[in-house]
Amino acid sequence: MDPVWFRKVLGQYPTGVCVVTGIGVDGEPTGLVVGSFSSVSLDPPTVGFFPDRASSSWPKIRPSNAFCVNVLAQDQEDLCRQFAAVGGDKFAGVSWRPAASGSPVIDHVVAWIDCELAGVHDVGDHDLVLGLVLELDIERPSNPLLFFQGGYGRFRPH
Repeated sequence: MDPVWFRKVLGQYPTGVCVVTGIGVDGEPTGLVVGSFSSVSLDPPTVGFFPDRASSSWPKIRPSNAFCVNVLAQDQEDLCRQFAAVGGDKFAGVSWRPAASGSPVIDHVVAWIDCELAGVHDVGDHDLVLGLVLELDIERPSNPLLFFQGGYGRFRPH
């Protein structure tokens, strides 16, 4: 299968954009951008996402056995790009507070979901990460940031 064609075809499906955050073994907050977040189960409440195995951020979060999914708002593209960058202090200038698990809840996101790590499964060049939901809330009722056909966009409700 041609990987360029694979990405082009799957790029026809829009995804929401989230920042998965956690506290590294060094005690510092870290995070990564994901477009693969999904609800998995209502009973027990479980969510999942698929970090790339080449990610430098996910291995810092994994040992904490907890993470928080921060759903970005349509006006947070700059924040998204900051967390998508390789290296550097991703939390520079970012205000946040700890969730019950200790994982960072980024201020002014649309919603957040705090999770306990429930499992990690190898799936090709990505991992499938499952989390049991500890608590969640709507931070700022707003339209979400979307990723579609290789770029960021906004949702316009009817």
